[in-house]
Amino acid sequence: MQERFLDRSDAGRQLARALSLYRGRGDVTVLGLPRGGVPVAYEIAMALDAPLDAFVVRKLGLPGHEEFGIGAIASGGVRVVDDAVLRAYGIDHETLDRITEREMRELERRGRLYRDDRMFPDLHGRAVILVDDGLATGSTMRAAVAALRAEGPHEIVVAAPVGARETCEALHAEVDDLVCLWTPEPFYAVGLWYENFEQTTDEEVHDLLARAAARYAHRP
Repeated sequence: MQERFLDRSDAGRQLARALSLYRGRGDVTVLGLPRGGVPVAYEIAMALDAPLDAFVVRKLGLPGHEEFGIGAIASGGVRVVDDAVLRAYGIDHETLDRITEREMRELERRGRLYRDDRMFPDLHGRAVILVDDGLATGSTMRAAVAALRAEGPHEIVVAAPVGARETCEALHAEVDDLVCLWTPEPFYAVGLWYENFEQTTDEEVHDLLARAAARYAHRP
């Protein structure tokens, strides 16, 4: 049985080894889902010698139990919801729209905060490795995949250190490839499979993206 990851950086280094076939390709871009996916993605980008950016996605939480996801939104106005969950908890369209509006404001704020004045990269015709620190329900990742398709990449790869088996199997059918190092059963929650799962801050995300951008600033 695999030991728990020390932290997100350790998980990223381990995941990078499983993605080594993408090293040296000039068409690869690594995108981390903020916040927790960015430290993982940073290690992958450094190991693969690929550019890094953040793809901002926000979970739509159940009112009163916001940690429980009923869907997600992503850059580009994409919204993915779990219709079965909405019906089960009696979430009407007005409530859903209100939650979406609040999270959209936060999504836009984070995009400005993380990237400063840097433009979001052109992903048309590129291979995009989309990274998170774990896959539980998969709603956030599905929203990201749906939004990315509008950017015109020729390949979408989802990568995560750990995930629920059913979620990974379902996502694999939606993308070109999925790399997940560990699908423990029972799964319970992403944080259980890390020794250190402290919350990643906005400042850490900003600093990692700035460091990665500086590495490419003087390249032709």
